[in-house]
Amino acid sequence: MSTGTIVITGASSGLGAEMARQFAERGYDLGLCARRADRLDTLRDELLAAHPGIVVRTAALDVTDDAAVQTVFEKFRAEFGGFDRVVVNAGLGHGAALGTGGHAANRRTALTNFVGALSQSEHALAVFRAQGRGHLVLISSFSALRGMRRSMTTYAASKAGVAALAEGLRSERIPGVDISLICPGYIRSEMTDGKEGRTTFLVDTEPGVAAMVRAIQARKPVAYVPAWPWVPLSVVVKLLPVSLLRRLT
Repeated sequence: MSTGTIVITGASSGLGAEMARQFAERGYDLGLCARRADRLDTLRDELLAAHPGIVVRTAALDVTDDAAVQTVFEKFRAEFGGFDRVVVNAGLGHGAALGTGGHAANRRTALTNFVGALSQSEHALAVFRAQGRGHLVLISSFSALRGMRRSMTTYAASKAGVAALAEGLRSERIPGVDISLICPGYIRSEMTDGKEGRTTFLVDTEPGVAAMVRAIQARKPVAYVPAWPWVPLSVVVKLLPVSLLRRLT
């Protein structure tokens, strides 16, 4: 018997794919979407081979296409008869210092990370309001806590927007709907490729995502994961003057 149904965006690789594996292990049916449909199909076959009792549906999706987000979410709603949780995970980490010729990458990151999250939240909540229940999970980042410099400026700003979106929705207290904001630290993924020697506290994908999944399952309103060192650092970083923050980014 299914534990429930979860829709995960950006599920073709990295944190999204590993969340799919860990939720499948817990018996959830899954609606997986991402731009790279071939990778989704490979992941679906892997999950069904390991967990033949679950249902896995896939759909190609660019979250910057609002009409496509609505279509895919409605497709999953129809196929599953509704869904219990949506994990707004699709994101990009490309960027450059503003004014240095990287506008296209910065714009794509901002559109994907924030405007895409807004679109996903809009259409997920339309389903949840109609059902009278649901759990919206927004994946932000530890970098959302403060403004970051150079190539991180747009990424951090977009993730701060996601955090503000989650707080606004949580304060609305939509009947039957829980809102969770998950702020990962450095977890190994395609986004961290090439940064191993320059990224402090980097953890492997499986344990890092396990911390995310535990926080999601607990329906925590806000979670910095893994808890060590990101929970204590979340307190410290908020208090640092910009002159000291600059040395850390």
